[in-house]
Amino acid sequence: MRTFAGMFEFKRLDRFILKTFLPLFAMTFLICTFLVLMQFLWMHLTDMVGKGLGMGLLLELFFYAALSMVPLALPLAVLLASLMTFGNLGESLELTAMKSGGVSLFRVMRPLIILMVFVSIGAFFFQNDVLPVAQSRMWTLLKSMRQKSPELDIAEGEFNGQLPNINIYVEKKNHDTGVLYDVMIYDLQQGFERSRVILCDSATLQTTPDKEHLKLTLYQGELFENLRDATGVNTTARNQLYRREEFHTKTLLIAFDANFERMDEGDMRSLYIGKNVSQLRHSIDSIHNRIDSIGAAYGKEIASNSFISLSPEAIPESMRAVDAVTVMKMNPDSMRREELRSSRRRYIQNAKNEMERSKMEYLGRSLYMGDEQKVLARHGIELHKKFTLSLACLVFFFIGAPLGAIIRKGGLGTPLVISVFLFIFYYIIDNSGMKMARDGKLPVWEGMWLSSAVLLPLGIWVTYKAVKDSAMFNADAWQRALRVLTGKNKRALGVKEVIIEDVDPVVAAEKLDELGTLAAEFLKKYPRPQGYVSYWRGGIDPTLLRQLTASLEVTVSYLSNTRSRQLMERLNEVPILQDLMILHPRRQSFWAKSAMYLLPVGLIIWAIGMLFEARTIKSVKQLQKILPQIQSYGTDETPPRLD
Repeated sequence: MRTFAGMFEFKRLDRFILKTFLPLFAMTFLICTFLVLMQFLWMHLTDMVGKGLGMGLLLELFFYAALSMVPLALPLAVLLASLMTFGNLGESLELTAMKSGGVSLFRVMRPLIILMVFVSIGAFFFQNDVLPVAQSRMWTLLKSMRQKSPELDIAEGEFNGQLPNINIYVEKKNHDTGVLYDVMIYDLQQGFERSRVILCDSATLQTTPDKEHLKLTLYQGELFENLRDATGVNTTARNQLYRREEFHTKTLLIAFDANFERMDEGDMRSLYIGKNVSQLRHSIDSIHNRIDSIGAAYGKEIASNSFISLSPEAIPESMRAVDAVTVMKMNPDSMRREELRSSRRRYIQNAKNEMERSKMEYLGRSLYMGDEQKVLARHGIELHKKFTLSLACLVFFFIGAPLGAIIRKGGLGTPLVISVFLFIFYYIIDNSGMKMARDGKLPVWEGMWLSSAVLLPLGIWVTYKAVKDSAMFNADAWQRALRVLTGKNKRALGVKEVIIEDVDPVVAAEKLDELGTLAAEFLKKYPRPQGYVSYWRGGIDPTLLRQLTASLEVTVSYLSNTRSRQLMERLNEVPILQDLMILHPRRQSFWAKSAMYLLPVGLIIWAIGMLFEARTIKSVKQLQKILPQIQSYGTDETPPRLD
């Protein structure tokens, strides 16, 4: 019965955690998707505005764009939702109640860990099966929209140059009927020499039924046309011919394709963005084989050609038949024997031209090989992307959930700030790694897994701190650690209102004598900071330092029961000794020996250790100076008392 009841309680806990997490995850995922979608639309706004595109077409583009933005939105949503979930549990003390009931943090996280495993698996299949189709259709639609002509919007009081080789000026426009008034048209469709200027009182602009032309109907106007001689002979301004025409109604047809033509999706599907894992691997193998075969052919050609040789004897026997003609043409001895200077110049120029031609040829080949390497890198990047999203979701969960349990802040404020900061950090590293992999500065797998390699240790460290209930975000703890590192850690003792046991002068004297003996022994052994070798062979004796530190704290704690203000002031002047690891590297430690011989690293650590050793020795010397003053108060049979 107890086992059954325990299982029932565990199931209730799992349902409670899932009910808390899933609504937040759905909300944050929608918000993150909306934000990254708005960023995408802002970047491509000019490709869609003013094209007369239907709402159905725009909604289709938004849908495919939203699917394409999932790899960006999903990790951020996991991070934000896990932070908010465990921050809310910590802020409402529910997480504390679970821990006090014997439930560990990993037990609380268990249903979400299982959920994140399924999310990661689903993210892989989404990247492999859905995303290539969505990206192909999105970029096909976007490219089709870019090639569509914009809708003609005639503005008032300015020249409109939206039509090719035609400028239209409209003084006034009736927005209800679309009639244009006081129209001036500069028509340069036949070139500047046959330019036309048209003035009219009013005009209407319509699209032909096939949407391939604009029909411009003009009313009550004049036309001026420059008539250039058909022979193309220039004429002076005095005998230049013009044609003037008055009309009541005139119709102009202007080529303007307003149709939307969807491009073939197969072009995008053949690129790396439209392939799944198996197709990418097949393409990578094919490109590898092509690069290897082309490189082998180029190398064989270079090895079999000799462009310049001083004599036929300098060429191997197997290559003389091939390069005999070249050698005879390029032999410098024969060039020196030439009597005509023009012949020598011709030989040199021919050789120079041959070198330039060969240089340009092999430069073109190297550029082609470089392009092939870039195509190979892009396929490799897309292949690794199929897996990095899954790991990113797990890593962000193991950062967000423990971090929320530590900071214990719910809502959108603190979790949102931390999530945005961490995601920006991840995004910068991920993009830097991808660009270095694309440019060939790093192997593809190193560049694509760089962000995960950086954030995974952070997730492990944060999870460890959360399991150990670390106060890593406690401001007082950080301030104390900072005071210890800077040597500004001071005592703040005060006279107690109630003292249970008064200070015994005899006991106080014994403790002070013991403390003075240990301080003298320490300064005798370490009068100054150690050298490089002495430091790495052991540093300050940890046993002696711990004895001195313990004796100091016990003595100060005992004497703090005094009622004497003067003695309390002297106790506050007693320095605080810290037993830090950097003061005494382990004698037989493998890492200490390794750091000792790695001079750049060893020198830096030794310099830092010397600063702490000098501070410790200075504190012990200060303790020796203040001990006689404390002894004068601590051994007095009738110390001053408070009224």
